[in-house]
Amino acid sequence: MAQPVLALGCALVTGAGCVWYLPALADLRAGAADRPPSRRTAAFACLTGWGTVAAVGLTLLVTASWWAPCAVTAAGGTAVAVLRVRAALRRAGERRETARLWAGLAPGGSLPPGSVRRGSVAALAVALPVAVAAAVLVPAAGVTLAR
Repeated sequence: MAQPVLALGCALVTGAGCVWYLPALADLRAGAADRPPSRRTAAFACLTGWGTVAAVGLTLLVTASWWAPCAVTAAGGTAVAVLRVRAALRRAGERRETARLWAGLAPGGSLPPGSVRRGSVAALAVALPVAVAAAVLVPAAGVTLAR
C-alpha cells in the first residue's frame, strides 16, 4: 500500500480518536488538585499514543523509506507502554492508600471504596417509596395532621 494512503488513514483514525484524547486533555488541564496522579499519567499516555499516530502519519507523508515511520512507532509505543505501566502502578498505590484509610474508619474492618452495605440499600428501597407516596398523597388528600 502506498505511503500517502497510509498517512490519510492515520489522519482519519487520529481525527476519530478525539473521543479518547479530548477527555485526556481535559484531565491534564484540570490540574493536579482535581485529578489523582495516576489519572493524569494515564491521560498523558493517551495523548502520547494519539500523538504517535499523528506523527507516524506525518512521517509517512514526508519520507519515502519505511524505517522512519517504524522508528516513530517504536519510540511512541515504548513511551506509551512505560507511561501506562507507571499509571497502573500509581493507581495500585492509590487503591492501597484508600483501603488503608477506609480500614481506619470502619469499625468492623476494611470497607472497600464504592461498596454499600445491603441493609442500607434495602432500607432505602423500602423507605424511599413510602416517603415519596406520603409526600404526594397527604397534601393531595387534604389531610391535616393533628397538633
